[in-house]
Amino acid sequence: MSSKTEVTLEHFYIFNGTYAKKEGEEEKKILYYYPERDLDIQIKNIGLSEAIIKFAQSFNPGQPCDYCHTHKTRQIYYQPEPNFWMVMIVGVPYIWKEKDGNKYTEYQYDEVSSSVCQAILKQAYVMFRLFMGSFDTIINEPECGSITLLKHKLEHFYSRYLMSLKLNNSDILDVFQGLQFLPLDKITFLRVQCFMNLVEAMFSQVKYTAFLYNDQVVWSGLEPEDMQVVYNYLVSTLLPAHLEKELHEGSLPRNSPSPFTTIHYGKFVTGPSSINEPSLIGKSPKVFINYSTKPVSLYLVVYRALSATICLFVDSKTSLLIDFFKSLDNFLGPQLTTLVSSVAEQCAKHVIVSSESCKYLYFNKLNLAYKSTIHPDNRRCSNVLTTSEVLRVITDIYNDTNKLKEAGEIIIKTMSDYWVVGKLSNLREFFVVIQQKSASIMEIEDDVKKLCEKELKSIFFH
Repeated sequence: MSSKTEVTLEHFYIFNGTYAKKEGEEEKKILYYYPERDLDIQIKNIGLSEAIIKFAQSFNPGQPCDYCHTHKTRQIYYQPEPNFWMVMIVGVPYIWKEKDGNKYTEYQYDEVSSSVCQAILKQAYVMFRLFMGSFDTIINEPECGSITLLKHKLEHFYSRYLMSLKLNNSDILDVFQGLQFLPLDKITFLRVQCFMNLVEAMFSQVKYTAFLYNDQVVWSGLEPEDMQVVYNYLVSTLLPAHLEKELHEGSLPRNSPSPFTTIHYGKFVTGPSSINEPSLIGKSPKVFINYSTKPVSLYLVVYRALSATICLFVDSKTSLLIDFFKSLDNFLGPQLTTLVSSVAEQCAKHVIVSSESCKYLYFNKLNLAYKSTIHPDNRRCSNVLTTSEVLRVITDIYNDTNKLKEAGEIIIKTMSDYWVVGKLSNLREFFVVIQQKSASIMEIEDDVKKLCEKELKSIFFH
């Protein structure tokens, strides 16, 4: 008889040790702490984290401490900005077992990946930075910047964000944080690109654009690192919430106000819920991008028609009035509805047919593109088409391939008769999962070679 617990978020806190300049001021270094605890407990836990970080650095000067393993927890450390530390403590799942009438706990250490947890912690920072700005920017705002303002924004953001974490459904995709691109023929892609360029030309307030179809990127004017964060927000939070709302309301494609105008199915996801009612103008969130050069603040206006989504990054100096949204709707709606039919036709030609016995995961570090037949979607749900053991093996292989220089291959056979193959070549990762009980290594190599030739024709593996 046994019962198993899940991975849990035990603590999450952010601190800056330089804010406590002398003994007795330890409280000043605390910027955010979850869950609510007695102040002495907060000071004690943060002090312990500081001690571990400094102790680890004594063995490897100049290299930050990433994580610490204990009997019951994984402690993950991340320094996003100078002197600022983020710490996430995850509870290791355990099984209650009984032997000779006595109950005892057995901790499942292998079910928590430190690299996956660290990726989740880094994502928690970049998502905060996307909507709130960097820690340093908030503190040094010209008019009202302060540490108090930073604490307020941290509380406002993370009190909601941490509730949405799906630790038990996290895997190698959290490490990649990749983008799914939609393959199109040259003519259709050119039509999309010309349309997005036309939008920027017609509306000078729009600084950048992005076009998605069925949660796959077709076109983006952002830097890959910025699009990476925006994409994660769109496919994991904004678009699922929008679709759920539409299903709940039973909304149907609307007709145009006049029978003489073109019917279209466009609708704002962020902004006005109805362009005919100025009182329902809604809100368009501000986002901060371009941290690789000079950060800029822009409004994120998302517009959707059928299965296509357009992201417009609008100058924050623009007054988002109803007339602006009406002009956008009148321009985007009819043209986008027509364009979507062409994209849908091409999309139908590139449907991935998943093999029952052979599945794969591909990631390109150069453009952050990924492709997977292991994950039916990227909504961070638990509907993966393999076992959790195999996903952990893939993560372990990925960690090992990081130690290789330019190319290499690792093959592992699990106790449940799964073969997991990891290939690295020119910053491209390729993982294959095959379930064949009596196969030999030579047969597995042949299967992987055939899969590479079929799915990755233009990519050469050494």
